Amino acid sequence: MAGTVQPNGRPANGVPRAPAQAEQDNEQTDENIFLFVPNLIGYARIVLCIASLYFMPLHPRRCSFLYSISCLMDALDGVAARKFQQSTKFGAVLDMVTDRCTTTCLLVFLSTAKPAYSMIFQGLISLDLASHYMHMYATLSMGGKGESHKNVSVERSWIMNKYYTNKIVLFTFCALNELFFIALYLLCFSSPLITPALLPSAGLAAQNGTTPVTPHQPVPSLLFPSPFSAGAMEMARANKMDSTVPWILTLGSAPVMAIKQWINVLQLVKASQWLAEGDRMDRMKALKEARRKGQ
Repeated sequence: MAGTVQPNGRPANGVPRAPAQAEQDNEQTDENIFLFVPNLIGYARIVLCIASLYFMPLHPRRCSFLYSISCLMDALDGVAARKFQQSTKFGAVLDMVTDRCTTTCLLVFLSTAKPAYSMIFQGLISLDLASHYMHMYATLSMGGKGESHKNVSVERSWIMNKYYTNKIVLFTFCALNELFFIALYLLCFSSPLITPALLPSAGLAAQNGTTPVTPHQPVPSLLFPSPFSAGAMEMARANKMDSTVPWILTLGSAPVMAIKQWINVLQLVKASQWLAEGDRMDRMKALKEARRKGQ
């Protein structure tokens, strides 16, 4: 039929569209997507995250507060998007990139604070980035242009379907996962089990007959000492913190964190399988096309 349009956007009769029709297809509103309320919330999260990174080496309480507020605001952008009907692809990508970057920055600091466990933190960073990138790419490649990465069918994975479609489950897992790393960060400044430098040097005291003060607290030369100085972490550790609450938070959130990492592994595997399925379909189409041309 003359009016039928093929999937490639050309009419069935092969005649190109008129310029007026092409312009009509490219019509868009004059709205400023970058100033939508959910995206403004995303920008505020980035500012809070950057501020927390500045205080991270020197002020654990201040850093944890700013970092936690940034993470909790992750739940507000979705609410705002639904309330103001401002759900956008840019907002979805901004939200995911912000999540990945904030977690990565904290894990990088933990790697520097505890070099003996740096391989574990590096593995967690790699798993988080790889699983989400593979999942997002598989969704866009196989699910279609307008498909959301949170629309996971039960047939693909029942667990991932519940994880992404149930807002309470998603928020709980993400929040407790971040809480585990925040609490672990606080333990670097408060627990001798995590940071042996916090232990009194009893042997040194017996030899010298003096009472040691460990860790050494450097004297700041500025009113606001630089968090990038060599003695910044030692100064923060010398500012006594009780480790009871961080230990409770760490142990309480550890099971959820472990399950979250398992979901990341599952997400990576399912995305890989979905992409491989698409590759097999493309190869079959190419094989059939080659056979058709060869006849």
